[in-house]
Amino acid sequence: MSRIVIHSFGSLGDLHPYLAVALELKRRGHEVLFATAACYRQYLECRGLTFHPVSPDCDWLNDSQAMRRFSHLRLGLLRLAREMMLPALRQSYDDLLAVAEGADLLVSQIPSAAARLVAETTGMPWASGVHMPLFFFSGCDVPLLPVAPSLVKRLRFLGPWFWRPLIRASMRATCFIGKPWYDLRRELGLPRAAGVNALLDSHSPTLVLALFSQLLARHQCDWPPHTVTTGFPFYDGGSVELSAELQDFLDRGAPPIVFTLGTAVSSDAGQFFQHSLAAAQRLGRRAVLVIKHGHNLRGALPSDVMAVQFAAFSQLFPRAEIIVHHGGIGTTGLAMRAGKPMLVVPHAWDQPDNADRVVRLGIGRSVWPRHYTAARAAHELRQLLENDNYRSRAAEIAKIVSLEHGAVVACDALQRLLSDGRCAGRRSI
Repeated sequence: MSRIVIHSFGSLGDLHPYLAVALELKRRGHEVLFATAACYRQYLECRGLTFHPVSPDCDWLNDSQAMRRFSHLRLGLLRLAREMMLPALRQSYDDLLAVAEGADLLVSQIPSAAARLVAETTGMPWASGVHMPLFFFSGCDVPLLPVAPSLVKRLRFLGPWFWRPLIRASMRATCFIGKPWYDLRRELGLPRAAGVNALLDSHSPTLVLALFSQLLARHQCDWPPHTVTTGFPFYDGGSVELSAELQDFLDRGAPPIVFTLGTAVSSDAGQFFQHSLAAAQRLGRRAVLVIKHGHNLRGALPSDVMAVQFAAFSQLFPRAEIIVHHGGIGTTGLAMRAGKPMLVVPHAWDQPDNADRVVRLGIGRSVWPRHYTAARAAHELRQLLENDNYRSRAAEIAKIVSLEHGAVVACDALQRLLSDGRCAGRRSI
């Protein structure tokens, strides 16, 4: 069988789609090497995967001060690129090139500044993955761009004739940010990459995997033509069960409202959990707070509220009445599969776009973090509780999502690419 390198980075929500694909490839008999940040070594090796570190590390995700800087709504992605990814580009390239030696296929996450360079240097088959709709930057299905989300909402009605040229112009205008990528490309003796934005528009020319449900974003005419929409490749800790204490709490009463900020945003939760607790009490509802850091709450909790530092969402969400979360793509997908209405409180990156798509699907509501108070949260939750349309629509969506087998579809596409590559032989991109 084949030797396949999978390259990903970011939070666990970013890693999990690629982890699901890696495990499915391994199940099929392929040798899989997972190349990502050093902080995930134990996490991946415990799951039976061969791990290789690739710079930069992602330990900043546990630093509340760094999170505050890199999760800024409008500037967060730019800061990540300029202060984290690009300064480490040469080391990232060297790390990934070493891992890719002798490999038959490279699978990388967009945006990955080093993966395209490695693929072109080696000539190996390469597939890129897009696990969040935002990074297609479609002018036909305009994402809620974090630089101006409210403006996008107001002007979305102008349609592709307005948005497609504007997005293309924005891509060209921001090419200067990727100067280290173009410099390294010249140093490696690679031909000029005209029209490519190294950070935002560097898809594989042979296969792009859209690793999410077609319900969240349908294939658009301005996506790369060789894109395969796979459905969500779900991974949520394997066979991890809910703790006995949490299981007992769930069994003792009505389905609770679940509040979570995932694995990254919870490092800088602010007053989210305090407001959430107060909102649940206003409504007289049971609640489960999934809190990564225990310092987010002080004092004893009421008997109808439980706080946990970890819970497998695939096990917890189906037991919920409503799910309140940050809009991370992994959490959003699991909530869709659970068939529960959502209140999304988007903080950064792709989260505003995911929240907007949830609202447009009719399965939830959204409120900005700065407006998230006990009173506002209680108001939004009351709308979800009293309007049966949210519940019925969420149940309808769940039936469709549960029939999508993202990891299987993705691996089928990768195996076809491998087969084509063997027939054609390795060639430069």
